[in-house]
Amino acid sequence: MLTINAAGAPHCFLSVTKWGHSAIVNTAGNEDCHIILRGGKEPNYSAQHVAQVKEGLAKAGLRQQVMIDFSHANSSKQFQKQMDVGTDVCAQIAGGDRAIMGVMVESHLVEGNQNPDSGEPLVYGKSITDACIGWQDTDTLLRQLARAVKARRA
Repeated sequence: MLTINAAGAPHCFLSVTKWGHSAIVNTAGNEDCHIILRGGKEPNYSAQHVAQVKEGLAKAGLRQQVMIDFSHANSSKQFQKQMDVGTDVCAQIAGGDRAIMGVMVESHLVEGNQNPDSGEPLVYGKSITDACIGWQDTDTLLRQLARAVKARRA
């Protein structure tokens, strides 16, 4: 919550311009900040976790805005589990939770990932960083999210 308060406040700091000159920069602050739930020692995308975060934001007098990362610790670093996380989060959205304002998904054209240093030929459209769900699952997930948002709006 402290980071959101800091980001929402105006700042003045020394920086460098694109021409290499030193300059004093002033910002107005950003009131459109949000919490990202990425998981930790355990996943934290459930309705219970979201409710706890919303309560903390409300107590701090901050807007209840939550983004949920379907990957990383929320999927136990198993890219295919993003689909399970998506199903749970879509149920929360369809059930009317308005605090969930966005999601993060590790997605690429071809599922999985590859190591560019392996000596194997690279596969076009396959990640060389984090393992990703492929296009078929991405399409399914996006359609599921769209249905959930339509249900929340109804």
